[in-house]
Amino acid sequence: MNTSIRLLVTTALTTLAAATSAAPVTPATLEASFDAGISSADQMAWLKDFTSAPNHVGSAHDKVIADKTLAMFKEWGWDAHIEQFDVLYPTPISTTVEMVSPQRIVLGGQEPAIPEDSTSGNTKDALPPYVAFQGDGDVTAPLVYVNYGLPADYEALARRGVDVKGKIAIARYGAGWRGLKPKLAQEHGAIGCIIYSDPQQDGYGDGDVYPKGGARPAFGVQRGSVADMTTYPGDPTTPGVGSVPGMTGRLTREAATTILKIPTLPMSYGDATKLLAALAGPSAPDSFKGGLPIAYHVGGDDSVKVHLAVKSDWSLKPLYDVVAMLKGAKHPDEWVVRGNHHDGWVFGAADPLSGNVAMLSEAKALGQLVKSGWRPDRTIVYLSWDGEEPMLLGSTEYVETHAAELQAKAVVYINTDGNERGFYRAGGSHEYQHLANAVAADVTDPQSGGSIAARARAKLLADAYDGHGRGDEAAAAAAEGGGDLPIGALGSGSDYSSFLQHLGLPTLDIAFGGEGQSGGVYHSIYDSYDHFTRFDDPGLKYGAAMSKTVGRLVLRIADADTPPVRFGDFADTVAQYAKEVHKLADDRRAKDARLSRLTTAFTAASDPLDKVGPPEPVAPTPFIELAPLDNGIAKLSASAKAYDAAYTTHGANLAPATRARLNATLRDIDQLLLDPKGLPSRPWYKNLVYAPGKFTGYGAKTLPGVREAIEERRFADAAEYAGRTGTVLANYAARLDAATAIVTGR
Repeated sequence: MNTSIRLLVTTALTTLAAATSAAPVTPATLEASFDAGISSADQMAWLKDFTSAPNHVGSAHDKVIADKTLAMFKEWGWDAHIEQFDVLYPTPISTTVEMVSPQRIVLGGQEPAIPEDSTSGNTKDALPPYVAFQGDGDVTAPLVYVNYGLPADYEALARRGVDVKGKIAIARYGAGWRGLKPKLAQEHGAIGCIIYSDPQQDGYGDGDVYPKGGARPAFGVQRGSVADMTTYPGDPTTPGVGSVPGMTGRLTREAATTILKIPTLPMSYGDATKLLAALAGPSAPDSFKGGLPIAYHVGGDDSVKVHLAVKSDWSLKPLYDVVAMLKGAKHPDEWVVRGNHHDGWVFGAADPLSGNVAMLSEAKALGQLVKSGWRPDRTIVYLSWDGEEPMLLGSTEYVETHAAELQAKAVVYINTDGNERGFYRAGGSHEYQHLANAVAADVTDPQSGGSIAARARAKLLADAYDGHGRGDEAAAAAAEGGGDLPIGALGSGSDYSSFLQHLGLPTLDIAFGGEGQSGGVYHSIYDSYDHFTRFDDPGLKYGAAMSKTVGRLVLRIADADTPPVRFGDFADTVAQYAKEVHKLADDRRAKDARLSRLTTAFTAASDPLDKVGPPEPVAPTPFIELAPLDNGIAKLSASAKAYDAAYTTHGANLAPATRARLNATLRDIDQLLLDPKGLPSRPWYKNLVYAPGKFTGYGAKTLPGVREAIEERRFADAAEYAGRTGTVLANYAARLDAATAIVTGR
């Protein structure tokens, strides 16, 4: 810590100590003292140290990071320990990908070092480009280009008379989670899969490539996991049970449904160009065309044959979750839980260590507050997860091991992951939407000098005017009217998943982004300290903003008399989701009717030299009984508004015993959103409001039991889950009614 920062912290803590002895510390005073303990210089030093060597699961440096993190927590006054889990995690023994015809070209291999990136040559202990939980194998077959490898792409191929049965599929990253690409290829009969980064989205189409700019270079490769995360995350051999050392009863690798069966490898666009340029067969439809300087074809013939082989070490590997606690003074059995992972695919500067060092800054500042005499009312638990990258391993195994305790004690889980400069983003349980906005109004944006809330609002307004962004009309309207900005729904892809979707705990996920270029080196060896401090967050100014934002969330929830929630925001959001489901059903019904009238039109419109057949006929979408869902939402809306009004009027003056009853009534209310049956075909996911989509992966599906059933034409499931979802919402409303009665004394 430099002299000026040390002086600032010392002065702030002295002021806090004096205030503590003289009068109660106000939230504003406490947060100012907390801010004084946040240091971008600290974060830069930690980031440089932690990214000095590869830190994948099972690596020596991964354990070093865990040990150093543990020592930091203890130095700062936290009660901390490492909790180990032993998980199935395959690492590659050998990988092979080569074109065997029309000529032999060896492809793949480790990415090259570049002089401008000081750690890119430090790959002695690094794993080569690969994807975890693919299926080992050695295959040679013709190549078929399947675009993004999603259901609509296979429909487009079928209309051109092309399938992947007995062939190797090559898909580009994007539009859906990577694990869906080999999964769907496998389901369509492919015997192998390649996933490449197309420069249209991930390379020179996005800007100057590294090292001139931050975008992905031609030789950069995106690693990742392809386990079937949308069925369940965590160790594939222990679904629902923590993988503690020495446990018995694991599933065999063959019985673990989330492990794929076909060999799969990732590829750079430099290598992919050599394959796709030689591919013949039908011309690719416009939606298949990327940014390579070639004419895209889909193959399906013998124009290109590929040899693909992967052999892995399928042994158990240790995980090291660092668990740290500051015990609450008033409510020690109520926990505010906060986490970020520390493992990466190689060096992991942006993903995840930028978020991890921000979390460590918070922990240091909170420790300084404790040493000054402050103690939180509720217990604060910080976790530095291991094994997130392969399959949310560390967080899922921890949650499955401690499920009963977490459901009994956890008030909220707050998550971060990678971070970069740009705009404030929040997602999660919508009763915390107002708090997420209130906190943002009190944190200064490092670039504009205004609040991070004001800058996020300005971005929405500018994008709405320019026609950019996602076209979120509700968010733009809120920005225009000065109301709270909506927070997003959470799917998966980070460590909040088990808390929200399996245990039913309120969750927030916080990030900054939109102006850095970390996506250009995502999951490659170039996700490094040099890249991050040049292109993603120079000076880690947004690392400090992250710490101040999440720190405020932690402090305000930990010290609140009653957790600061507003249930009307949740009810309004769920009502909007229901409108979307109604529109989905109506649109599908109209489209089905239109298709039945156009069969001959597709045939007449097809080019004889490039034939495209009609879509497969479908059974018409029926009128689905959604009344139980609508009734549940109506009850929720009335009950939420009544509670919010009652608490606004009476909440500040509740007697201690009354408040204790209220807090106990509300503490586990989100667990009422769980259905013990879970979602169709994936019972691990029990939350009927938020889930990862089966065909989006990271992206959320809201009211998933109903929405996905309509999308996938499982109309009986849609009707059943309209009822089940209506029931959980009605139960939630009844609990709110009980809370309202406590507040009003009726």
